[in-house]
Amino acid sequence: MTISRILLACVFSLALVVCGCDSGSVSSTSSPAPPPTAAARSTVTARPAESSQATALSCPDQVFSRLTQAQRVGQLFLVGIPASGLDAPDAAAIRADHLGSVTFVGNTTAGVAQIRSITRAAQSLASGGVRMFVAANQEGGEIQPLRGPGFSAIPSAVGQGALTSAELERAATTWGRELAAAGVNLDLAPVMDVVPPGTASQNAPIGALQREYGDAPGPVAAHGVAFINGMRAAGVATTAKHFPGLGRVRGNTDFTGDVVDTVTTANDPYLASFQAAIAAGVPFVMVALATYTSIDPSHLAVFSSRVIDGVLRQKMGFGGVIMSDDLGAAAAVANISPATRAIGFLEAGGDVITSQSVPVAAGMYAAVLRKAAGDAAFRGEVSGAVRRILDVKAKYGLLSC
Repeated sequence: MTISRILLACVFSLALVVCGCDSGSVSSTSSPAPPPTAAARSTVTARPAESSQATALSCPDQVFSRLTQAQRVGQLFLVGIPASGLDAPDAAAIRADHLGSVTFVGNTTAGVAQIRSITRAAQSLASGGVRMFVAANQEGGEIQPLRGPGFSAIPSAVGQGALTSAELERAATTWGRELAAAGVNLDLAPVMDVVPPGTASQNAPIGALQREYGDAPGPVAAHGVAFINGMRAAGVATTAKHFPGLGRVRGNTDFTGDVVDTVTTANDPYLASFQAAIAAGVPFVMVALATYTSIDPSHLAVFSSRVIDGVLRQKMGFGGVIMSDDLGAAAAVANISPATRAIGFLEAGGDVITSQSVPVAAGMYAAVLRKAAGDAAFRGEVSGAVRRILDVKAKYGLLSC
C-alpha cells in the first residue's frame, strides 16, 4: 500500500470515530442523532417501572396495597352499634380489629343531631385511611330505627307501593338527605322480596310486617328501583334484600331456625325484582338465611356457592358487594360456630359479614385472619372481597388516595 493510500485510510477512520458511526451505517442523506443530554438521561432514570405502575393504580388499588392483612380482613365486617351510642368495649374492639363498617342496632327517637354525634365517633375508629359505611335499617313503617327531630316518618313498603315511582323517588331522596345529614351513608333497604297474593299474613318476615312493595315482581321492581335512585341522589348507598327472596317462607330467620323455601328456582320469575335492582346499579345485595331446596337443598343461602356465585354472580351478573344477613345473633345460624359462619360465607363467594354483636364479630375476625394466613386460596378470596368493598367505598367518597 502506498503512503498516500495509508494516510487516506487513517483520515477516513478518524472521521468515523468522530461521528460515532461504523462503516456499515454511513449515509450521505442522514445525520447521526446526538447523544442524550444530561436532562434526558435524568428523565429516563427517574421513571423506574414500579413508579409508573404506582401512578397507574386506581385509588382502591392504592389503598388495598397499603393495608396490612389485618386491616384488609377488618374491611369484611359490618358490626352493630347501639342507636343510643357507642360503648367503650365495642369501640375498643372495633379499633383493635380494624372493623370496616357499622350499623345501628335498636331504635331511637333522638333525632338527626344526636345520631350525627354517634356517626362521627364511629368514623373516628376507622382504620388505614378507609372511612366506614355507617348503616341503618331505615325501610319505613315498623322498620325505621332512626326517628325524632330531623327524620321524617317513613311509610311502610306497602304504603310506599301506593305512590307512583316518581313520587317514591322524590320521597326517598328526602329520606336519604336526612340520613346523610346524620352521617348515615348506607341504608339496609329496599326489600325486593315478592310476597304472593293473599299470603302476606302467613309470611312472618315480610308480609306480616308490610315490608313488601307489592305482590308481583313488576311493582316490586319499579318501586324498589325508585327507592334506590332516590337514595343515590342523596349520596346514600342501598342494599337489595333478602336474596333470593323471603316472600314465600313462613318463619322469620331472625327468630326461627330451619326456614325453608321449596318453590324458588334459579330461573324463578320472582327474581326479576332483584335483577331490576342490579340493572339499576344497587351497590349491595344481602343474602338470606333460609334454605332454597330447588337451588341448593344442602346449605342456607348465605353459605351456598350455588346461590351466591352460581345465581347471583354468574347468572344475574351482579358485580357489587354481597352482604350476609345477620350472622351474629340470628336464630337461623345459632347451631353453627361463629368461625364456621364467617368462613363459610366467604368461601361461598360473599363479601361483607354482618354481625349485630361486636364480640361475636371479633371471634369471626380472628378465625378469618388465621385461615387467611395459612390458606393461599382463601386469602385470594378475602382479597377479592376486600377489593369489591373498596371499589364501592371509593364511589361513596370513603377512601383517601
